[in-house]
Amino acid sequence: MTDAAASLDASPSAATSPVAAAARRLFAPVDVASLVYFRILFGALMLVEVLRYLGKGWVKAYFVDPTFHFKYYGFGWVEPLPGGAMYALFVVLGAAALCILLGLFYRVATVVFFVGFTWVFLIEQTLYLNHFYLLSLVSFLMIFIPAHRAFSLDARRRPALRSDVVPSWALWLLLAQLSIVYFYAGVAKCNGDWIRGWPLRIWLADQADFPVIGGLLAQGWVAVLMSWGGLLLDLLIAPALLWSRTRRFAFVVAAGFHLLNSQLFSIGIFPWFMLGASALYFPPSWPRRIFSSVPIRRAEKGVDPGRPLTPRQRLVVGLVAAWLAVQLLIPLRPFLHAGNASWTNLGHRFSWRMKLDEKVATEVGLYLFDPATGKRRPIDLGGFEGSYSAQIAGIRPDMILQLAHLLAGNLREKGIEAPDIRARVLVSMNGRQPQPMIDPNVNLAEVERGLGGGDWIQPLTRPRPAADDWFVPPKIVVGP
Repeated sequence: MTDAAASLDASPSAATSPVAAAARRLFAPVDVASLVYFRILFGALMLVEVLRYLGKGWVKAYFVDPTFHFKYYGFGWVEPLPGGAMYALFVVLGAAALCILLGLFYRVATVVFFVGFTWVFLIEQTLYLNHFYLLSLVSFLMIFIPAHRAFSLDARRRPALRSDVVPSWALWLLLAQLSIVYFYAGVAKCNGDWIRGWPLRIWLADQADFPVIGGLLAQGWVAVLMSWGGLLLDLLIAPALLWSRTRRFAFVVAAGFHLLNSQLFSIGIFPWFMLGASALYFPPSWPRRIFSSVPIRRAEKGVDPGRPLTPRQRLVVGLVAAWLAVQLLIPLRPFLHAGNASWTNLGHRFSWRMKLDEKVATEVGLYLFDPATGKRRPIDLGGFEGSYSAQIAGIRPDMILQLAHLLAGNLREKGIEAPDIRARVLVSMNGRQPQPMIDPNVNLAEVERGLGGGDWIQPLTRPRPAADDWFVPPKIVVGP
């Protein structure tokens, strides 16, 4: 429990303090309708995602066939289930998603889905996507959010469970999580490359055959305009959706943004999830007004300002505050490291740094170095070379380090007690000329893996490509 929560109602003045008043408002009753809508949306999209993995053969390609998986720091113990058990896990995830959609055994289904989905997420680091991380967080929150109290099979089976209202913290916790994602995505875009249209210039140039507007997409000014539009939207969309006067217009803008993203980029269900979740910013009774003529069966009462919080309510306040504090602090990690986070990848994951770079490895080689002769010989990567994981690892320094440690272990088993593994990795980022990413003079086998970096990662020194002649770069952002 946080200090703020523990101090609530501890003195007479606390009863009228702004903190205590805000805490009590978290338990004001609100219509459950929008949470029911979100439960159905979440369950349906998760079911679609599970079926995509099963139908497209991704379970086999990503989890069954590979003999090596890149691991998140601290989660090396998470492994794929043996053999056909991975397929069984996805079937269970599909069943859990369906149960969430229907509101059947909801509490059990949300726990099963969170544990199973997060397990799959943690198996392979090269598959990291911001929306998978978001879905893992949301699936955890759904365990505690009572979105099954209406329009659910649970409510039909157990009439005592049914309620037309829920405490407002359940809705506001989701809204806060979504707003954090939008805000930090905007903060991450405040960098020199993005405001000059990189990497959108590269991606949009590949969309020349896009219907109607394809001819425009290859022009630099369009990339700059869309970059600034994306930056401003991410920073301002949550406040605009929260304010009733701008909410409708903001929703239309957000809808256009997510629909365009769904067509231009291969990012799966993420645009549809964010578009659907944006409806949560409307008054919580909006689904009832659209789909039902049955009014909410409760008296419209506010929160008694003099009523103290119960111990359970104070616990809820403390847990909500702790959750939001963690969510606000984790995305600040990139600012704790020197250098360009898109280049070094330090603090990049779990920080809502979305679609910020286009990196291409023009050369990736690992070599066994002989200090006595000064000679080096290439290390055979076997079946790993050319795989999807290798393509991703080639542009991520921490993954190259993982691979070097794997190879060092293999060499020790072959009798080489102190292998000296060097890397030659040339990478181009956002249209720059390729440059070394890893110091070729460092023995990666001796570099300890951790959350920080080190001088074994070469700083980004190549200048970004020149902007279009007509475009004068603004000087409000200073950075590489």
